[in-house]
Amino acid sequence: MAQNFDVIVVGAGPGGYVAAIRAAQLGLKVACVERENLGGICLNWGCIPTKALLRSAEVFHLMERAKDFGLSADKFGYDLNAVVGRSRGVAKQLSGGVGHLLKKNKVTVIMGDATLTAPGKLTVKTDKGTEELTAKSIILATGARARDLPGLEADGKRVWSYRHALMPPHMPKKLLVIGSGAIGIEFASFFNTLGADTTVVEVMDRVLPVEDAEISALAKKQFVKQGMKILEKSTVKSLDRKADKVIATIETGGKTEQQEFDTVISAVGIVGNVENLGLEQLGVKIDRTHVVTDEFCRTGVEGLYAIGDVAGAPWLAHKASHEGVMVAELIAGGHPHPIKPNSIPGCTYCNPQVASVGLTEEKAKAAGYEIKVGRFPFIGNGKAIALGEPEGLVKTIFDAKTGELLGAHMIGAEVTELIQGYVIGRTLETTEAELMETVFPHPTLSEMMHESVLSAYGRAIHF
Repeated sequence: MAQNFDVIVVGAGPGGYVAAIRAAQLGLKVACVERENLGGICLNWGCIPTKALLRSAEVFHLMERAKDFGLSADKFGYDLNAVVGRSRGVAKQLSGGVGHLLKKNKVTVIMGDATLTAPGKLTVKTDKGTEELTAKSIILATGARARDLPGLEADGKRVWSYRHALMPPHMPKKLLVIGSGAIGIEFASFFNTLGADTTVVEVMDRVLPVEDAEISALAKKQFVKQGMKILEKSTVKSLDRKADKVIATIETGGKTEQQEFDTVISAVGIVGNVENLGLEQLGVKIDRTHVVTDEFCRTGVEGLYAIGDVAGAPWLAHKASHEGVMVAELIAGGHPHPIKPNSIPGCTYCNPQVASVGLTEEKAKAAGYEIKVGRFPFIGNGKAIALGEPEGLVKTIFDAKTGELLGAHMIGAEVTELIQGYVIGRTLETTEAELMETVFPHPTLSEMMHESVLSAYGRAIHF
């Protein structure tokens, strides 16, 4: 006998569990199916545990700099197992928290593998056997996983995916990171801070290729200063795996060379989890491993929605959560607004931090905008200097005709916490006039956001 629900959510990551909770809040009977961990990759193997690791690296780096602050810390070091243990503890705490929230909101949680059998129907393979579930609305939130390129596949010994890097079997001495997107550069930053000799290979012409070119250049400068080797427009052609090392063949500008490393981290993108779900039989369109949806996350199959990483870029937890809420409200008969991709911020928690929202300078020009660009460096800010963090930049891009904030790009201490100010600005459709009129508290890093806006109009005070 099939169990019937109003909504079934497949996947309990930041998209799925949020969709399930919001649908339950709206009075719907909800089931959430998860095959592995409540909280998904983000809480267990991604966003959260990496932040815990990076915090340990940040504190270690500050200990190294104790003298700069008039302090002495002569005997200090790290225990990698303890650093990793803290990170896993954080993940476990939050995963348990998700379980509690689902229970509190009376969501039925079923652990197992789901397969869609017909519109509004699915089966779940559990430890106890197979269950049949039906619902008028089904939300796919199955996420994504690391992309394995032929020859560069992770083996968990010398060649790691992000999962292996989160529970490293050894501390890398000489590390190769393939890919300089957010995942690659965060791990490069972590292991480099702890003393690994780190090389980053990026196929594009700059590190953090989705960021504004000026920000990418500043990031590269800082990474190199920290001892990293950055190889742009380069490809890892092959990995020759030995018991205690990996010989990588790296091509740059048509020339190949071989280098030895004891560890390789592959971070060359992600692929959507679309297999074994029965999507093809239902006629769901899939493009390059991602489910094709409209602006309201509808798949074209009656009552079937797809949210988060499985539905394509940007592959960000907060995008998935927001889509989950939107779809839940749509199912409950509401009239939510579709998500505007240009108002979704992106954050990278390397040292220095990088954060952005909206169009880069290059993309704003390509879109035909006449623009005004403002810049304010960290060295002009009292709080940044007092923190010992004078390296960084806040950059803002405005439409010269309307004053619309087209994009904001930042690099430096705590910018991942600052970016939300500009995101709110974009959501409220503020122009430069409102941002100029806003009184920012002193002394704070946020004052640079004000000054950057002023700078776009030739009015910056402190630089």
